[in-house]
Amino acid sequence: MKLSPHTRIAEILAAHPDMPEALASLAPEFNLLKNPIARATVAKVATVEKAASMAKIQVEELLDRIATLLKDRGVEVELETKPAREERVRILKDLIMDLHRGAPFDEVKRRFSELVKDVDAPEIAEMEQQLIAEGLPVEEVQRLCDVHVQVFKEALEERERPSVPPGHPVHTFMEENSHAAQLLDRIDAAFRDGPQWDTITSLLETLSQIDRHYLRKENQLFPRLEEHGVSGPSQVMWALHDEIRAGLKELARLAASRDAGRFEPLFREVATAIREMIYKEERILFPLALETLSEEEWRKVREGEEEIGYAWVSPPPPFPGASRGPSPSTRTTSAPSEGLRPAGELPSVLATSILFPFSTGELTVEQADLILKHLPVDISFVDEHDKVRYYTDTPHRIFPRSPGVIGRDVRNCHPPKSVHIVEKILTSFKEGKKDVAEFWIQLQGRFIHIRYFAVRDALGRYRGCLEVSQDVTDIRKLEGEKRLLDWED
Repeated sequence: MKLSPHTRIAEILAAHPDMPEALASLAPEFNLLKNPIARATVAKVATVEKAASMAKIQVEELLDRIATLLKDRGVEVELETKPAREERVRILKDLIMDLHRGAPFDEVKRRFSELVKDVDAPEIAEMEQQLIAEGLPVEEVQRLCDVHVQVFKEALEERERPSVPPGHPVHTFMEENSHAAQLLDRIDAAFRDGPQWDTITSLLETLSQIDRHYLRKENQLFPRLEEHGVSGPSQVMWALHDEIRAGLKELARLAASRDAGRFEPLFREVATAIREMIYKEERILFPLALETLSEEEWRKVREGEEEIGYAWVSPPPPFPGASRGPSPSTRTTSAPSEGLRPAGELPSVLATSILFPFSTGELTVEQADLILKHLPVDISFVDEHDKVRYYTDTPHRIFPRSPGVIGRDVRNCHPPKSVHIVEKILTSFKEGKKDVAEFWIQLQGRFIHIRYFAVRDALGRYRGCLEVSQDVTDIRKLEGEKRLLDWED
């Protein structure tokens, strides 16, 4: 077999029956390979290079030791020499920048085959991240994303799609992708056979549930990747999510007006965008996430999913038991959210007995939590370091939130096209130029009032930003006075 830094561990395990035990003997970090679930998940996406990083072994040394293990078991091994990871990413970046400058697609694809030959998800994510960091607009990286997927497509398709058990977030995401693809086929058939506008309208309404799929990515998966310094996918994919959302809304409007001439080309465009997003998720994002996040991090992703909900599928089973992912030594410091617990889960003596003094009274943790939950507004608080520290977990939030947002940089909580507005508000608050910013929007037939307040201490120092959102649809309809209680017994 051919052995290189980018060989998947699963390929090595498949070369001989006792390779799980043999690899485990090389480093304690490889003991997880004795676990069948880990072999079915982590091993399918982790490369020799990633394994070397986990075990803090030089990749060349690990390659030699694996080659020896395989040869001792009668397996013929051909060691491939490839450019170091940093050099490969640089080459990938140069190729994509050549596309940006107008180089022919076929020429770039040929050079990729000659210089790099294959590619893995982390390399693509790192390349995108470097392009953004070097000043290439997210919109341009987004445009090039569609092109570079085509350049790398053959190499990506040599990798297996992720295989994880039910209950794992990736399994749920992929199940939803299957439903989305089927819905697109049904809408296409209903248009060609008629068009059957009533059927199309109903199917579009069902397809709009894809928003929950994207919200879980944005609020649960992306924050975990950002903790590991992986921010490229969230910046590029979020913009694509918003384009798909806008396209689906316009398709619903065109279907309602029976405008076949404008509906068909837009549907082709939106359907292509959704299918390409499915491809990018299953060939790039999910393998990257499986290689990056630990079992405990996936468990937290799964726990937060219920806050947002699912598209087309029933709530999945609990997170499956599995061996751990990357060792703690290879992970960045966890977000402050790791130790947080709802007031209802605190020891009762702390939640209900200890009074905390406020400027105008005293409350227990439980009382404070209940008061905030029962306010007729949604609240989110961002501290002076621009980190999200709190949101009210009300039953009917206007904008979805989940625990994954706690500790996240607020800039990463907004689509790229809105970040400049966030920056302007925060800068003005910090400089003391402004104290309030407000907006109002129409959302699903409701009138939403959104306000941002600079939070300052007694000395006038900026301590954070408070976001308050309220559905004022019914309030705006009020007239005259109401002085009497009109309850019915």
